[in-house]
Amino acid sequence: MKITKAVIAVAGYGTRFIPATKVQPKEMLPIVDKPVVQYLVEEAVASGITDIILVTRSGSQALEDHFDSSLELELHLETQEKWRELEEVRRIPDLANFIYVRQNKNLPYGNGTPLLCAKSLIHPGEAVVYMFGDDVVKSEVPCAKQLIDAYYEYQPAAVIAVQEVPAHEISRYGAAKLKPGTDRNELEHIVEKPSPGEAPSNLAQLGRFVLSYKTIEILEDITVGEGDELWLTDAIDRLAASDSVIAVTTRFTFAPSEAGIQTNFKRRLSNPTVSNIFSTIA
Repeated sequence: MKITKAVIAVAGYGTRFIPATKVQPKEMLPIVDKPVVQYLVEEAVASGITDIILVTRSGSQALEDHFDSSLELELHLETQEKWRELEEVRRIPDLANFIYVRQNKNLPYGNGTPLLCAKSLIHPGEAVVYMFGDDVVKSEVPCAKQLIDAYYEYQPAAVIAVQEVPAHEISRYGAAKLKPGTDRNELEHIVEKPSPGEAPSNLAQLGRFVLSYKTIEILEDITVGEGDELWLTDAIDRLAASDSVIAVTTRFTFAPSEAGIQTNFKRRLSNPTVSNIFSTIA
């Protein structure tokens, strides 16, 4: 079955960025001239995705408005003859078919929960792309497409994106251990946020996945883990014990995160107009 759906988790509170996230979702924070979530949507669309399922929370109206038409703004831009801006505003709602699901307060907190919220929109036997809403990826081939291609080639139960990180940073992520002697990077074990001394490797699981329906079934069955949260890592670890899980190594930048300022700066330098402004300042 062709992969056409992406679930994007955008129900977090972004407490590390208060007060900037007091009244707007962290996924709406801008990198240069676009909010974080738009980069994710465009990556998914470039990977062949047609249906975007955004799992939101109360107070996330700005997300829905961003991907909706804005007739008043379009009329204003027409009046001002700002044709480039008008074209961009009209392009955004046409990127994909957008579906919004509210994260149920009765469900446990955690990065596995959005998949349970989207369950009714996913058919048994169907695989979906899953994206953490605050990870922006920079790669020549869209990261989601790399994972989809690996899924089509190997037909595993799941594909996860990983990247080597310094040992002192591994405690921020799920740490993956690969099976020795395999030529397709099969996962043997993964643990959520281990201390550097207990990490099985410095391969960090990051916010891009292709997941079969089996993952949702496991999430329904497992109990909450560290911090009383429902961790996707725990479900993937159980999945790897009985099925094939493939790890794809790719390059990431992060935003928003502790490295968000660095990401924003790099994106600005890659924008010709902004880069010229920076060069005149320097």
